[in-house]
Amino acid sequence: MERKIIKTGDGSNTIHLPEWNEYYHSKHGAIQEAEHVFIRNGLKKIFVKFPDQPIHLLEMGFGTGLNAWITSIESAKLNKAIIYTGIEAFPVDMGVIEKLNYPDLLKDPKSQFVDIHTASWEVKNQLSDHFYLTKFKTHFEKVAFQDEFHLIYYDAFGARVQPELWTIAIFERMYEALKNDGVLVTYSAKGSVRRAMMEVGFIVERLPGPPGKREMLRATKP
Repeated sequence: MERKIIKTGDGSNTIHLPEWNEYYHSKHGAIQEAEHVFIRNGLKKIFVKFPDQPIHLLEMGFGTGLNAWITSIESAKLNKAIIYTGIEAFPVDMGVIEKLNYPDLLKDPKSQFVDIHTASWEVKNQLSDHFYLTKFKTHFEKVAFQDEFHLIYYDAFGARVQPELWTIAIFERMYEALKNDGVLVTYSAKGSVRRAMMEVGFIVERLPGPPGKREMLRATKP
């Protein structure tokens, strides 16, 4: 499938899939969205909930690696260990990754962003003193973790193009993957998504969304 690089509203790049007319991030700002949804309303809340232990984090939809990279930056800032697992069925080609401008905008060494993508698949990689990454090339429907994660970044393509990734069956898997009091955050605020989460037992909050989007969802496993 063809991938085109476009500039979003905050100056950061994202990838556009013309065949689906779908974007990897918000057109209003890729970095803004990642920081608002996943860092501010996910990671920083989990740091407060679980202050004395390494954070085990699952990303569903590894994509450009932006969420993982920003998370690794936060782990260094806060001196907090993060064990990060990324799920991606269709990894982005390095030729595309090298054209993304995140290192320039975040003023962080490009080598560290590249390291996330060149890290071996299916094995645990230590990328810094605080950040450990394991990437699995697999489909969402095959994920089967049990009580393993404090936090899930749910960053699948939207329900318009991949409705099968926003179902009760998928969120049952996410519920099982989380530890008690663990949290799932996603950019989506669709009513059908919220109802599917509630159906499997999540307590779901509607929160203000990133620039250009009214709401997002945060779901907690009681």
